[in-house]
Amino acid sequence: MGELVFASATDLVAWLQRGELSSAELLEALLERIDQVNGPVNAMVTIDADAARERARAADDERARGEAGGALHGLPITIKDCFETAGIRTTAGAPFLADYVPQRDADAVGRLRGAGANVFAKTNLPFLTADGQAYNDVAGQTNNPWDLSRTPGGSSGGAAAALAAGMTPLDLGSDIAGSIRIPASFCGVYGLKPSYGLIPLRGHIPGMPGTLAPADINALGPLARSVDDLELALDVLAGPSDGDAVAWRLELPPARGDRLEGYRVRVWLDDEACPVDRETVATLRRAVDILSDAGVRVEEAPPPVPLADSIRLHRMMLKGVACSGLDDEQFAALQAFAASADPDDHGVHADHARWLTMTKRDWNLANEERAKARAAWAEFFTDYDGFLSPTILCPAIHHDHTPLLEDRVISVNGEERPYWDQVCWIAPATAAYLPAVSMPGGSTASGLPVGLQITGPYLEDRTVLDLARRLDVVLGGFVAPADPAIAQVPQEA
Repeated sequence: MGELVFASATDLVAWLQRGELSSAELLEALLERIDQVNGPVNAMVTIDADAARERARAADDERARGEAGGALHGLPITIKDCFETAGIRTTAGAPFLADYVPQRDADAVGRLRGAGANVFAKTNLPFLTADGQAYNDVAGQTNNPWDLSRTPGGSSGGAAAALAAGMTPLDLGSDIAGSIRIPASFCGVYGLKPSYGLIPLRGHIPGMPGTLAPADINALGPLARSVDDLELALDVLAGPSDGDAVAWRLELPPARGDRLEGYRVRVWLDDEACPVDRETVATLRRAVDILSDAGVRVEEAPPPVPLADSIRLHRMMLKGVACSGLDDEQFAALQAFAASADPDDHGVHADHARWLTMTKRDWNLANEERAKARAAWAEFFTDYDGFLSPTILCPAIHHDHTPLLEDRVISVNGEERPYWDQVCWIAPATAAYLPAVSMPGGSTASGLPVGLQITGPYLEDRTVLDLARRLDVVLGGFVAPADPAIAQVPQEA
């Protein structure tokens, strides 16, 4: 069973197409794996086993009749539980949605099903996706398969944990503040945040069911165990919304390079705006040295937009989206707090209150700053093909359910740091609408995965994927953790 449950989605599709494997056999192997390991990991919210078995048999019958169609025909996959799935419960981690069964799929889910994918389960996340961990009052806490005392990250934490533990070959996530890339880094898998706007957002929660307006900076994308799988999914998912498809067509440009030695990248592994854990820097330094030895043209220098500016800009835009979820009383209380705060106070409480209640004029000024940042990145990518950095400043953190995120802290280099520092290194790509991949970049001395982030030019997602694929060859690819069903929780290094 190990060959099946840890195989790439690309290989599984090929085996299905050649008749070397049936959809029913593959589904049963995954369901058996879930029975074995989901107990300690708790990545699954809802499992639609009986209906999935019917779909698997139907896919096998279609294949036998020569009617198989679609790039994912008969492939069992999972979906982050913030996407509406017709006929399958969708909770978004919210008790008031615990019994919600949508009548239609989110647009992205519909595209996966249209390509033949068999959605058989939903993966865990935080309440309304609003945390860097994956726990809620509906499904409980998801644990990291590498160390059950640690979080798999969020908000696509259940997806990343399920992939790392061999419970699914492919998952659909969302990323507004690293919610694909950070779990991928924490769990040692692969995640793509595509260029903003490539994949329609309708059917993602939040907003609430029925919301039509897309959220700024939120991007939908795949998590997987190989770069090829990310591209396989992107080819299915990317394209204009139904309304835009009346006139628009998508044709992503091909990758810039055709060999590793042809790529030129800039690398920046630490920054005073968000100092990185020393062991993380050392791990990624080894990876960069391997890449340089393999012929990648590497230059070490800061990004074209200072990291501190990208962090602030991303945080403003994020809060500009998050304020929609506040009721009148919450909004008024934050307004009062922001008005009473010392103007020189730029702690997370004060700044977040300001940005959650900022005026349209303030947002317009930030949007103009973003336009200038995007122009700076576009100019940068006339000379470079990629920007390499840590995905996040540290390996997976321990579980922390302190109610207010602004009150939480993490430990980095022996010092307490704000919890929000986790979403610093993902900020440049998100704020500037750029594609970015998190891929395994090595591991710490205690065996925790460390993610390497590749950021690329806007709408040149294939360049980011091709560069990641070629880097992956020399870095070694996905490594499965010890079986979480029998794993002992490691002690602190």
